Amino acid sequence: MTEGSMTGGVEFHRPFALDRLGVGSFEETVVANAEECAALARRLGIPALRALTCRWRLHRAARGRIEAHGHMTASMVRDCVLTLEAFTVKTAEDFKIAFVPAGSEADDPDPEAVDEVPYEGIAVDLGEAAAEQLALTLDPYPHKPGAKLPDLDAPAEPESPFAALARRMKDS
Repeated sequence: MTEGSMTGGVEFHRPFALDRLGVGSFEETVVANAEECAALARRLGIPALRALTCRWRLHRAARGRIEAHGHMTASMVRDCVLTLEAFTVKTAEDFKIAFVPAGSEADDPDPEAVDEVPYEGIAVDLGEAAAEQLALTLDPYPHKPGAKLPDLDAPAEPESPFAALARRMKDS
């Protein structure tokens, strides 16, 4: 992307110019409109994204690193893997990431380390970062609350005496 944010989709593009950051922290909220929600739903392979909002708190760190704390809320429609019924899911997630100049990413394999998102130029894309965080929250096997698989190990209902008699008569 020319404004130097992450590579990725342009469904929810919210560039944040880094020169807006002073010595303290800066807060910014990004909200997806209806068209952006529809495009993100297509990208994520879900029936619908009704709302996506992310509140960001950003501050400068050493060597061009931007520490970012986000609070994302979303409402979306998912298809239950058990019943195939559509249902609404609401999610709220707090997360931390760090925007880092491209090429300066750490080679830390620690899954608990703060995710680093490379950027180039004078801006980072807060919308794309929120979209990526939303993708990470998606349950790969969504199930509607209360939906259950049939118990395949449960004993079958006892056969009626008349059904057994009918089967014997047919066999003879």
